[in-house]
Amino acid sequence: MRARLLRGVDYVSALGNLRHCQVNFTAEQVQPPEWHFDTYRQYLARERPGPPEPGGAWEIACRLVRDYEFSVPAIVRAVYDGRDPLLGRNMLLEGRFHGLRFYMGVRVTDVVDETRGGSQQVWGWTYATLEGHLERGRMSYELVKDLESGKVEFVITGFSQRSPALGPITRLGWLLFGRRTQLRFYRQCGARLRRLVQDRLTGATAAATVLHEGDLVLAPSGIHPTAGDLLTVRWHHPGI
Repeated sequence: MRARLLRGVDYVSALGNLRHCQVNFTAEQVQPPEWHFDTYRQYLARERPGPPEPGGAWEIACRLVRDYEFSVPAIVRAVYDGRDPLLGRNMLLEGRFHGLRFYMGVRVTDVVDETRGGSQQVWGWTYATLEGHLERGRMSYELVKDLESGKVEFVITGFSQRSPALGPITRLGWLLFGRRTQLRFYRQCGARLRRLVQDRLTGATAAATVLHEGDLVLAPSGIHPTAGDLLTVRWHHPGI
């Protein structure tokens, strides 16, 4: 699968091809200073102290994070098969930059649902980059409720570096814009998730943020999908 394209791809074929791709790094390769190590935290809401409230901010945020609805559609969208369990799910990411489309595969390698340290309720998942991705690395998206204060946060952690397989033009583009876009993505994801959680808590009517066609999902679709966006998810192929 090509990682850099000017036009769209056949989502079904590209997603299916990810089954044959391997993670594009090993644990032994992850060493500073060549890799970036990031942590970003975003306050979402506050519940009563104790376990997460039914239908409260933590549960709402978990559903949004599970479906990748926190992502900023102007920067990154994801296509995945809704029949797949979260653990092991392959996702085709569509990066967007000034009219260009970058198609990159990731795989969910871990799901966490635990009480951490006796004081935090944590749910989230982690993906690793696959062969053909512009980067190498791993990202974790977690919802954390402090059981004593009731504070609910969205926490993004990960490590990454640009892929050594990039061609000269893409490598230059990454040097100029890649890291800046990556950090902006973290901030905007946090802000978007907080807004979506608050909308649901207050009962505000929110536009659908995912598009479905059969079993495949495009997430997020954007607040006001264009005709082009709608056309790209009209799959006419049997299930993967």
